Amino acid sequence: QVRLVESGGGLVQPGGSLRLSCAASGSIRSIYTMGWYRQAPGNPRELVATIASSGSTNYADSVKGRFTISRDNAKNTEYLQMNSLKPEDTAVYYCHADIVGLDWGLRPYWGQGTQVTVSS
Repeated sequence: QVRLVESGGGLVQPGGSLRLSCAASGSIRSIYTMGWYRQAPGNPRELVATIASSGSTNYADSVKGRFTISRDNAKNTEYLQMNSLKPEDTAVYYCHADIVGLDWGLRPYWGQGTQVTVSS
């Protein structure tokens, strides 16, 4: 069994910063691509950023230059540093990881979601 546990969401004023974390635990052999997605009310879930096991990154145009994704492979953890936050960044943020388990092949896993609200 594998779990992704997120932390770090909350309420922040426009222009502020937040850092999200997502820790993977369980019977993990290796983790490939990790990423962050978000879903605002009434909207479909959308990609925010991804990071490969090599460290290469990809960002949605709406967050380029403001958000930074990173990972600590030794801790099976990924991070999303969010700066210069805007009200339109308000959403539930979900972490994602493609994981090979000790007894099974590559599978996608999702965190439970953490609310980020940007408001004055």
